[in-house]
Amino acid sequence: MEVGQGLLLALAILAVCCLPALFALLFCADEIIDRVACGWAEWREQRRERRTIARLDRAIEAEALTRDIDLTEFDKDGRRPLEQLATDLRRLGGHRLAAADRSVVWHGAVIEAYDERLRAACHALGIAEHLAELDGVDREIERVRVEGLLHAAGLTLPAARAAHHQRHR
Repeated sequence: MEVGQGLLLALAILAVCCLPALFALLFCADEIIDRVACGWAEWREQRRERRTIARLDRAIEAEALTRDIDLTEFDKDGRRPLEQLATDLRRLGGHRLAAADRSVVWHGAVIEAYDERLRAACHALGIAEHLAELDGVDREIERVRVEGLLHAAGLTLPAARAAHHQRHR
């Protein structure tokens, strides 16, 4: 009988020691359930987002769009960051479009710098351009074509977006 009483005493001590944890569990059950439910909902939402992104990648064939771009070009030390090229292109494009009151030499220098940045952006994105080989109207047409391709690649330039909408009456 002593073994039974010792076991009963051990169980009683264990029950008394666990009683505060049992009360905390009882009083905080709604908080615990809420945290588990929120965690589950967040996990499901993240999973749904990942599946949606994967579906969109397959739908637009994202791999095919980036297959021809050499991503190692972006890691070279001597390469100017694409963000810096975009900033330069926007700044120089604004100067180029608003150069009516400037000298011919200044305007030519701005256009040359703008074309150099266009070539660098095209090289960084793997877009074929022929600005260096052309001059005159052919070069202007090539510039518009390149600006359109860069705009399609996500680089918004002053000449590529419609700043002034023509009104039809």
